[in-house]
Amino acid sequence: MSLESCCQELDHQVSSTELWLGPMRLTQDPIQVLLVFAKEDSQSDAFWWACDRAGYRCNIACTPESALECFLDKHHEIIVIDHRYPRYLDAESVCRSIRATKPSEHTTILAVVPRVGLDQEEMSVLPILHAGFNRRFMENFSMIACYNELIQIEHGEVRSQFKLRSCNSIFTALDHCQEAIEITSEEHVIQYVNPAFERMMGYHKEELLGKELTDFPKSDKNRADLLDTINTCIKKGKEWQGMYYGRRKSGDSIQQHVKVTPVIGQGGKIRHFVSLKKLCSSSDNNKQIYKISRDEKFSGDNALTESHSHSFRHKNRRKESVDVRSITSRSSDAASLQNNRYSSMARIHTMTIEAPITKVINIINAAQENSPVTVAEALDRVLEILRTTELYSPQLGTKDEDPHTSDLVGGLMSDGLRRLSENEYVFSKNIHHSHSHLSLPITINDIPPRIAQLLDNEDSWDFNIFELEAITHKRPLVYLGLKIFACFGVCEFLNCSEASLRSWLQIIEANYHAFNSYHNSTHAADVLHATAYFLQQENVKANLDELDKVAALIAATVHDVDHPGRTNSFLCNAGSELALLYNDTAVLESHHSALAFQLTAKDGKCNIFKNMDRTQYRTLRQAIIDMVLATEMTRHFEHVNKFVNSINKPIAAEENNSNSEGSDCECSPSIKNSPENRILIKRMLIKCADVANPCRPLDLCIEWAGRISEEYFAQTDEEKRQGLPVVMPVFDRNTCSIPKSQISFIDYFITDMFDAWDAFAQLPNLIQHLTENYKYWKSLDDLKCKSLRYSSDINK
Repeated sequence: MSLESCCQELDHQVSSTELWLGPMRLTQDPIQVLLVFAKEDSQSDAFWWACDRAGYRCNIACTPESALECFLDKHHEIIVIDHRYPRYLDAESVCRSIRATKPSEHTTILAVVPRVGLDQEEMSVLPILHAGFNRRFMENFSMIACYNELIQIEHGEVRSQFKLRSCNSIFTALDHCQEAIEITSEEHVIQYVNPAFERMMGYHKEELLGKELTDFPKSDKNRADLLDTINTCIKKGKEWQGMYYGRRKSGDSIQQHVKVTPVIGQGGKIRHFVSLKKLCSSSDNNKQIYKISRDEKFSGDNALTESHSHSFRHKNRRKESVDVRSITSRSSDAASLQNNRYSSMARIHTMTIEAPITKVINIINAAQENSPVTVAEALDRVLEILRTTELYSPQLGTKDEDPHTSDLVGGLMSDGLRRLSENEYVFSKNIHHSHSHLSLPITINDIPPRIAQLLDNEDSWDFNIFELEAITHKRPLVYLGLKIFACFGVCEFLNCSEASLRSWLQIIEANYHAFNSYHNSTHAADVLHATAYFLQQENVKANLDELDKVAALIAATVHDVDHPGRTNSFLCNAGSELALLYNDTAVLESHHSALAFQLTAKDGKCNIFKNMDRTQYRTLRQAIIDMVLATEMTRHFEHVNKFVNSINKPIAAEENNSNSEGSDCECSPSIKNSPENRILIKRMLIKCADVANPCRPLDLCIEWAGRISEEYFAQTDEEKRQGLPVVMPVFDRNTCSIPKSQISFIDYFITDMFDAWDAFAQLPNLIQHLTENYKYWKSLDDLKCKSLRYSSDINK
């Protein structure tokens, strides 16, 4: 290699390197190296060939002037300067001249020093570092040694400097950002503020950098405990958002929407806090944003405002919603509305829990910022509703407006009014029957001809369960269960014998109370029939697997086992053993599912689960329990609304998209077939099966209405006898209007639920029955028919 030229170049095609700076993707060009050697020797050759091996672009200069000129032209990442022969090349002078230029800020300069003899003392590296060098390299003519040194520099200093150089683009973005931005250390020392921050707060950055936030005056509008609340949140590594009052340099207090985000750094600890601040509109300037001069800045403290917003409501009997027209038609003071629009945010964001509902509220708050006043006011009302504990339960008007609906809903949707310790409700029968009380099992082939003939029609929605009740002497569940379970291959799935299934059905039916007018084994058989009917519908079959179907059939069979004919509210008010056992929460539903598994496991002869794989059994058991608990009415609207939002709406959207594209609609399986959505489908299925009476043919609907009313009458009678709170006062047998109670039940619980279920399962015959039955009850109500309890009475 000749050094006759002042500057030579080694250049060949090499690929770029991809790096990441946080979420920012960077591409680093091939490394450029400048060799500054006044004299050709083995050391310069070793570095030259090391660059060639590493794929670096290499230049070599032999004078200080050519070295500086070449560097200013190429901006090399690595410079190697020969520090061995001061009389030929003043290495430190060359280094200082390069360091005096701006591009050298991100350049690594290596000094090649002579070897130290064995009898010589190692020299300090400080003079070299003070001259501007980053590293030193002990003279070594091995090309591999030079190569290793360059590679280490690339993966260390060069890449780090490259990432730091890329930060210039981030700071450029921050400087031009319209939001005020402040970055502090973990000790709340101000490290950076952007020009927008200076304009907002009235300070120059030189007055802020290096100062603690506590060094600046605080606004007297701040709530006393706000700083503690914020610090508690952000020191846990959680983001905080809310409304602050910041104090400008002039002493004015300004309202800001602030977001403080902790930044995790070395050691997994919080190293910085980033604050983003936006001005809120002020009531003093009637919605006009503050016009702040360029020479102003941040005082470092703000405060949360209290809520004074007003909302407007529009109610009807079944649902509560915001009447947007009434809001937009109202004239309101624009300035006060601009203050009110952020009040909900102030209340919500003091929470340190990042729950899904918190994220929803954050999105709404963000939408409020640039919304018209009327929209912002409506969103405040939305936030107010979201803060209620019963998101899925519609609110009724006063009892004077609709006592039937209020009493009915109050009785079904609550777990109890209050506990009266002196009263104790005790079941009147022993819930655990032994097999000695059961008749001998029958086989499916031994079913009497009349029963078999009736069961031939069990796949019809119009199947008359009361005829089966009569000819089986109030034991319809065993016969219908044998038929339906055989049709669905339940024994094959459970790997159990038909004898075990017969014994199981018998012991389950024996634990239903025959003296209940409604909650007896006939109701269980009716729900089983409806469940089987729903499972045969194409859309349902396509979205449930075999385990889901078996779980649904078993859950329908046991869902009301040992029901005492009294509501959860009654049991809680009476201080029953079950209410105490289950903490007044889903008392009956918890008892039904628990007892069903207790009875099944009690005797191997009726244990239909004993041959199942453990994992599959646990999955099946969980599915059964979940479905039985879904029949509890206090979560009725939650289940229905989740079904609508997760099943109905995505399907409708998919259909609309398919129709707009002119293709046949086939909803994406991912919309319906996820495990979460299958759970929603099963819950909705058993809920509809459980209260399908209003959708049955009219004669069956009337009979069921009479039976449930009689059971409620009996409960009211007992409540009066025992001095308990009367849960549903309208169900007084002397004054009750059954038509009104049915109308209220259909209006409040049935219509929306079956509309949603029909949209998925496609059951037009059920909706037709529901419509006809509703008209029938309305006609009776118009005739002022009141204490009609059974079909014979109503027909008369």
